[in-house]
Amino acid sequence: MSTSTRRKLPSRMTVDEFIDWAADDSRPPWQLVDGEPRATAPASATHGAIQTNLAYLLTRRLIESGSACRAVTEPAIVPRVRASSNLRVADLAITCSPIEPGQIVLSDPVLIVEILSPTNELDTWKNVWAYVSMPSVLEILVVRSTSVAADLLRRRPDGAWPEEPTKLGPNDLLHLDSIDLTCPLADVYARTDLARSA
Repeated sequence: MSTSTRRKLPSRMTVDEFIDWAADDSRPPWQLVDGEPRATAPASATHGAIQTNLAYLLTRRLIESGSACRAVTEPAIVPRVRASSNLRVADLAITCSPIEPGQIVLSDPVLIVEILSPTNELDTWKNVWAYVSMPSVLEILVVRSTSVAADLLRRRPDGAWPEEPTKLGPNDLLHLDSIDLTCPLADVYARTDLARSA
């Protein structure tokens, strides 16, 4: 972090203050965690390829089904709990609410996807626990970037979340009820260095 960036970094801020502060595109990606701005580390090329594959698979399914929902990469998400001091950035999300010109925060996501890297595991799971506080969220998919594996959390009909996620491996099908998508988990890793192990 440069000296000028360090000098401009407030110690605490609200979501509105953070959005104004982070509007400078010359800064690296940031999140707001309990009022504290935190920079996010650059993702690996494999992480980026997985994100691209997922965006393609999700968007293709939405188009095929005639859904008005849309997939958004790196959306700003404000959880319900401690909403004034938290803004998390997911890898992908799907919303069925309209997106207005210039909108920053994604409204009412139904599906949130995080890609888990060795350097961000703790922060990613903290984000997941924040996402489960949002009434609109039906599913959370956590995809690994170092192996063909994923964890899927799906809200039960009574509104509760399961105690443990469903574990998926190289030979499993990925079912996303929120958008009625079924595909091999291996498709998420197509054309990556992990595809050979799938």
